[in-house]
Amino acid sequence: MFNTPLVLSFALVLSSPLIFLYGPKIFVHNRHPEIDVDDIALLHRAATLDYAHKRHNWGGISVVSRLGTTNQRKKIAFLFLTNTDLHFAPLWERFFSGHGDLFNIYIHADPTADVASPGGVFDGRFIPAKKTERASPSLISAARRLLATAIIDDPLNSYFAVVSQNCIPLHSFNFVYKSLFSSKYKSFIEILSDEPQLWDRYIARGESVMLPEVPFDSFRVGSQFFVLTRNHARLVIRDRKLWRKFKLPCLNKDSCYPEEHYFPTLLSLEDPNGCTHYTLTRVNWTGSVDGHPHTYYPSEISPELIHELSFTSSGNQITRIHICLRGNFRRIV
Repeated sequence: MFNTPLVLSFALVLSSPLIFLYGPKIFVHNRHPEIDVDDIALLHRAATLDYAHKRHNWGGISVVSRLGTTNQRKKIAFLFLTNTDLHFAPLWERFFSGHGDLFNIYIHADPTADVASPGGVFDGRFIPAKKTERASPSLISAARRLLATAIIDDPLNSYFAVVSQNCIPLHSFNFVYKSLFSSKYKSFIEILSDEPQLWDRYIARGESVMLPEVPFDSFRVGSQFFVLTRNHARLVIRDRKLWRKFKLPCLNKDSCYPEEHYFPTLLSLEDPNGCTHYTLTRVNWTGSVDGHPHTYYPSEISPELIHELSFTSSGNQITRIHICLRGNFRRIV
């Protein structure tokens, strides 16, 4: 006669390796549907491939991306994060025209939104995507997928510009390219530490949940649209420590915007001097509704407005360029 407690104990010991092997896939998927083994594999592959490229000094050999580009000039990777059709594709098409060897495009489109490809330079640029939701870790995951895909695709991608479907370009491609590559090699990301609601956002998951990795005096906020160097893009895809904190569910949804905190906090902790602390995306918050930028109507759009929005300066500060304007538009194309 078998000893039932002994048999159960023996079965539990035998099943322990299976729990460790498959448990993370089951429980992580259920708790955080935007995080799964596919993302882990993608991020690991990007980090591993980029390390191999650096070790073998790829700058001296011919590099071919999946898009067929074969040149040695550095490129800008434009990472479109969208949950609607790309309504301003005609403007971007004109922006990119004639510069096919200096850029790559990658599009993360929420699969539940049934986003249509506008064709042209956007044809074939959609990456495997997952559902995104405002004020949730899913937007961080989407940006990390875009960064990892762009790193894997082409080792000549040197700047990574995250833009939304509501962005329109404010300068010519030549102007943007020359401005970026003639400047000091830094990431253009907004990093703010004195916003009035920062404490409420910090404790949105619980008052001490972010500790010890992120004390309050290290917590930062900024736009989720930015331009990163390749070094910083690699830093983002390799991060596990801060991601474990920012993917946690929020207790206070009204104060929780992880996509506006994860990137500026991470880069502020890891390399604050390698960042400009401002973004190249111009946003008009005048008359904003429900956290969305100003809505531009046809009567407002003019060459004078575009010129005014293209540049900004503050005191003796060097004039900044703005790659694009982000806002809501009413049929201006």
